[in-house]
Amino acid sequence: MVKSLTIKNIFKIHPLFYLVAFVCFITANFKNFIIFSAIIIVHELGHILGAIIFKWKIDKIILLPFGGITIFQEDIDKSLKEEFIIAILGPLLQLTFYFLYRNNQIFNYYNLIILLFNLLPIYPLDGSKIVNILFNKFISFKKSHIVTIIISLLTLVIIILSIRYNILLYLILLFIVLEVFKEITKHNYYFNRFLLEKYLYNYNYKNKKIINNIKKIKKQTNHIFKINNKYYTEREIMRNLFDK
Repeated sequence: MVKSLTIKNIFKIHPLFYLVAFVCFITANFKNFIIFSAIIIVHELGHILGAIIFKWKIDKIILLPFGGITIFQEDIDKSLKEEFIIAILGPLLQLTFYFLYRNNQIFNYYNLIILLFNLLPIYPLDGSKIVNILFNKFISFKKSHIVTIIISLLTLVIIILSIRYNILLYLILLFIVLEVFKEITKHNYYFNRFLLEKYLYNYNYKNKKIINNIKKIKKQTNHIFKINNKYYTEREIMRNLFDK
């Protein structure tokens, strides 16, 4: 765990960060960019704090010009409660700094912008993670991911149609569009990895559910499959799937 939290090992800066920094420098906005970046780091510290509390292993932290991405080395079928707390701690820590520095108008202005922006339900922003967690509470893992992607795309379309010309904003939106499409291409990978975890680890959850299709599998749930009036354990279905 100590090794995984070493700055040299986990901290990365996205190339777009340097590009936006350069644009801000030549347009005399570099001071604002520094304030922006400081707020982003505070935000990510919230996620890191949550990871430390729940002993989640951090893979890497990527610094972006509009936010950060903290990637964990954890199973997909983790506690939804832990996921939610880690996701919300970023905005909460940022909100704390908003009230602590309420007399600094510039700081609060950018703080509020980043806070609201990160709560948009678009991959890979915190808002999409929170939305996905809430959907996973009620519907299947596969359907939750699909619905969150659809919400991401619809929100992006609304934003793109409503903004005025702004080169920095277009750069940020370009990155987010690419991330959303990357999420689409990884849908089957995530689902198969989720199923593989069910196969490899003998989870024992309080929640039980009878289903008839593997696509209806939920997070934090043990399933009984009813197929042709016969009942099969989740373990039997997974073994049959992956042994083949």
